[in-house]
Amino acid sequence: MEKTWFCFIIFCIDLLLCEASSYVRPPPRPIIHTQHRHSESHPQQVHVSLAGKDGARISWVTESSHVASMVEYGTSAGKYVNSAKGDTTSYHYFFYSSPKIHHVKIGPLDPDTIYYYRCGGTGPEFTFKTPPPAFPVVFAVAGDLGQTEWTSSTLEHVKRTDYDVLLLPGDLSYADGQQPLWDSFGRFVEPLASSRPWMVTQGNHEIESIPIPFLNLQAFKAYNSRWLMPFQESGSNSNLYYSFEVSGVHVLMLGSYTDFNQGSAQYQWLRSDLAKVDRKRTPWLIALIHAPWYSTNVAHQGEGESMRKAMESLLFEARVDVVFAGHVHSYERFTRVSNNEANPCGPVHITIGDGGNREGLALSFKKPVSSLSMFREASFGHGMLTMFNNTDAQWTWHRNNESEAVVADQVWLESLSSTCACGLQQPSPSIQEGTSHDEF
Repeated sequence: MEKTWFCFIIFCIDLLLCEASSYVRPPPRPIIHTQHRHSESHPQQVHVSLAGKDGARISWVTESSHVASMVEYGTSAGKYVNSAKGDTTSYHYFFYSSPKIHHVKIGPLDPDTIYYYRCGGTGPEFTFKTPPPAFPVVFAVAGDLGQTEWTSSTLEHVKRTDYDVLLLPGDLSYADGQQPLWDSFGRFVEPLASSRPWMVTQGNHEIESIPIPFLNLQAFKAYNSRWLMPFQESGSNSNLYYSFEVSGVHVLMLGSYTDFNQGSAQYQWLRSDLAKVDRKRTPWLIALIHAPWYSTNVAHQGEGESMRKAMESLLFEARVDVVFAGHVHSYERFTRVSNNEANPCGPVHITIGDGGNREGLALSFKKPVSSLSMFREASFGHGMLTMFNNTDAQWTWHRNNESEAVVADQVWLESLSSTCACGLQQPSPSIQEGTSHDEF
């Protein structure tokens, strides 16, 4: 009780120091510990990710080590005409031994199709929907999730939307070494993560390393074991950075906490990956990092600067449209920018580290407001990015209220691949599908 009152007092002091607003910003809320109440063989922590062309990966956990790493699936309830086998892994962290972690890649899959599947030959039936083959496509974006009551609010609002893929720019469970919180987080997000692909990259709370050699507590042990992403399918040699394509969008998932300087494996991979991007086939190009390169919030100021200096020119030359970041527990949207200056051919940088973390909001912003910053607010929320066709997209940021999500910021975006002034060819008319900007 004393700790709760102390946190509330600190929140009130920070609130008085932040920018004036008619919206009363909420304090953090308690962690939700989601328990497993089934048998040891029952699949839990089920989540889906995209895995190469026409493929998906089903990941889950069982407390029993005797469950087969097998997924049965089909397009009708209870009728599993296909099956696939995969791999298992586990890890130790101090005195903690993880359950058996299963990863099974399935496919080829049809686009825009609901699949019914069962894990390990037993347990409940799950369903997930594959992304559409072309525009429009909708991405939900939520960073720094955690597993608090505010996280629950965020995911409840996301659940009400018909999104195709969720993007998470780091800081998932906030376990910070407390490994049972990874299990709790997996169960917490399962209702959503088992029904739509979740694509994630790492944040600082995933590092979990301790510099004591004989303990063998290397960085990202839990993250890499539990949240296997399609790094091999994208030619990467690390689960900490990779790319994927969906419905006319090429997505870069970059690692803020692994080597990124010129000459590093990540830098060389990024340069190679960008060289392969065909903007006629994927006219939209977006990137996710964790530590923002641009921020006017007092919190974590400058922590992404070394990565920006190393990699910004690659993203600028490739004409990346949007860069999403987390880490700072607030929301902020910048104009198109490069090298700390407004540039119509640079990406829009968006910080969205407001998913519901246990640490609370980053309430203090620098003054005066930078001319590069278009909108900023310290509130919990999530974003939706809708690509309507090969030229037009809409970004909306939804502030969490108790019962509904309020659209507090929105902007129309034009793909840089369609802007002749930025030096890229016009995309092929054959992929122009969906609703045009003029119809809104």
